Amino acid sequence: MRTWPRSLAGATALIFSTCLVASAEPKLSGSVRGPEGTMEGVLISAKQNGSNRTLTVVSNDKGEFVFPTGRLSAGTYDLSIRAIGYDLDGPARLTLADDSKPIEVKLTKTKDLGTQMTSAEWIMSMPGDDKLKDFLTDCTGCHTLHRVVGSEYKADDFPDIFRRMGSYSPGSTPDAPQPLLPGPRGERPRVNAQIIKPASELLARANLSAEKSHSYAMKTLPRPKGRATQVVITEYDLNRREAQPHDVIMTKDGMIWYSDFGSQFIGSLDPATGKVTDYPIPTLKPDAPKGSLQIDADAEGNLWIAMMYQAGVTKFDTKTKTATAYPVPKDWQTGSTQESMVSPQHAHVNGKVWTNNQETHSLYRIDVKTGQYEDMGEPKDANGVSINGYGLVADQKNNPYMLEFGNTRVGKFDADAKMLTVYPTPSLRSRPRRGMIDEQGRLWFAQYAANSIGMFDPKSGGMTEWKLPTPWSNPYDAVYAKGEAWAGSMSNDQVARLDVASGTFVEYLLPRSTNIRRTFLDDRGTKPVLWIGSNHGGSIIKVEPLD
Repeated sequence: MRTWPRSLAGATALIFSTCLVASAEPKLSGSVRGPEGTMEGVLISAKQNGSNRTLTVVSNDKGEFVFPTGRLSAGTYDLSIRAIGYDLDGPARLTLADDSKPIEVKLTKTKDLGTQMTSAEWIMSMPGDDKLKDFLTDCTGCHTLHRVVGSEYKADDFPDIFRRMGSYSPGSTPDAPQPLLPGPRGERPRVNAQIIKPASELLARANLSAEKSHSYAMKTLPRPKGRATQVVITEYDLNRREAQPHDVIMTKDGMIWYSDFGSQFIGSLDPATGKVTDYPIPTLKPDAPKGSLQIDADAEGNLWIAMMYQAGVTKFDTKTKTATAYPVPKDWQTGSTQESMVSPQHAHVNGKVWTNNQETHSLYRIDVKTGQYEDMGEPKDANGVSINGYGLVADQKNNPYMLEFGNTRVGKFDADAKMLTVYPTPSLRSRPRRGMIDEQGRLWFAQYAANSIGMFDPKSGGMTEWKLPTPWSNPYDAVYAKGEAWAGSMSNDQVARLDVASGTFVEYLLPRSTNIRRTFLDDRGTKPVLWIGSNHGGSIIKVEPLD
């Protein structure tokens, strides 16, 4: 929720200045101490006044932390922390000069644990069956569950709330709701009719409708430890605080680009300077919800953007900074036409860019030269079985995979034969969502409801999945490079790093509430660098493991 404080661990501490004196290159280091002594796994964030960058490190098993050399310049910094159950007691501001002496960051027990809890922790804590609570993961696309559990609505109120929530575009936020146009998608419920009554009763038990405080036990996740503390996180604030960076990618020149889920903009970030630049993209349907979802680059470096309920895609020339829209033919459109995905990565193979219509589950492809759409229909296999595809990614031959977010299957469409092959995932109702193709032609994808990373090998036809260690992670996307797969959580503010050979995970906690969608891995160096957007926080985040 956009109204939460920058640090979920609390920012109510006394503000005072600590002057650090000494050397040629400013250095910030120290230790973290709580009421019981030194503390491992505390995130310490420093933001210089006037800067759009916040740098975060994590205290080790001795309670010590150190910021990387050369990342901080002399000046005044605001400090914040994240440690579930604790607030910052000081210092909250310091002046970093030429030389530095280690500082002691003091924590105190929090008096308001609920404001620090993630959506995953609220789901874990709510009394009720986990299968019933599964519907809550569809609420967190627009806001955290803190908004729900802090309400006073009674069970009889929730059916109308479900209907109202279902009438908004997924690019909505509490501050900027965007009603859908009339039509099937504008009238869809967010909660299955069969569970509306028990779901309403669950939420009434979990919120403040009966008592002024939550009577059930608060279950929280442990702080990071071991390898999970060996990370540096940089957050870049975007120019527009209402920006919703849904997809974040890096182009070959090292520039970072993002799509905005709620506005007709795309934007770039120069990692070297932190400079953010926004570019408007065309509005095709002024009365329809605004915003775009997938953004990706073709082989020539042009960006292609799927414009959701604007019913079209846009090509953006990164050299001339000009945008060209390709609207879906008007006689194909309704008020519910939705272009969520676009796959231009292998358009050079045959001059075709793939997109899809979520309303009709149809595959479209665009001829790059003519701009003409071709409707491939709803793909079906030899037995007439179709697939409701969400995620869309084309292989090296420019044949698309479709990930069935509403169910449990992956489909591969042969464009020449116009034939679909369907592959079930190992877990039932796994809800595969987004993914990518690696250099070996394998498909890596996130299984949202199965809480896992999946991999399909077209050579063997086999599926493999790796369960994330933390429940209710709900990964949206997965990426792979150099023997490691990564995924980001929509519910617990963590990114997960998997060593495929050993099957072991490391999970890195982010400094504040972060609704993670697309994940992009820069594997050009000796160590991976993960880029993500804070979809509800108006920022882009870089995660750099130290090992």
